[in-house]
Amino acid sequence: MAAEYTTRNRGELAARPVDRAMLAAFAETVLTGGGGPVLEVGCGPGRITGHLRDLGLAVTGLDLSPGMLAQARLAHPDLTFVEASMLDLPVADGVLAGLVAWYSVIHVPDEWLPRVFAEFHRVLAPGGHALLAFQVGDETVRYTEAWGHPVALAFRRRRPDHVAALLGAAGLSEQARMCRAPQEFDGAMERTPQANLLVRRDDDRA
Repeated sequence: MAAEYTTRNRGELAARPVDRAMLAAFAETVLTGGGGPVLEVGCGPGRITGHLRDLGLAVTGLDLSPGMLAQARLAHPDLTFVEASMLDLPVADGVLAGLVAWYSVIHVPDEWLPRVFAEFHRVLAPGGHALLAFQVGDETVRYTEAWGHPVALAFRRRRPDHVAALLGAAGLSEQARMCRAPQEFDGAMERTPQANLLVRRDDDRA
């Protein structure tokens, strides 16, 4: 599925000016704070990783899927991509200036989110920022077929207030929020509003 997913979604970010604005705001926030290493968690084929690099960030991509990572390395041979789980990030404590989870926590079961957000807090330096993107809603949508292929895929839609509260409990305070209406891409309309949350690790901040 990785190659077909990459082909079908290649131009999506170019059609999303509001999403690009949030990524640009994240990049500027990290750079004006002194810069440093950034990790994209759940990078898939690396299109957001490459965009963050183009925005001036020193970024690495991480994903659980070898197939997606193969596509990412093919598209961006100048970047580093690592195979790992967001439940156990292979990153030392407090070293990241920034972290992006762009539609990756939508695949994480509710009971695992506190552990994931605790990992985000652990790897961020004090004052470091994280940007999350996710679908807005209250339901989990499961797919058993996509583009003619059998799949086992779940999209967990969540309310921004709920996600912000879980992030806050992990020590990551909300700095900005964006919610936009569903938009069309490649002849298909998104089914739900979309949300971004920008958060910061505040503890031990000088």
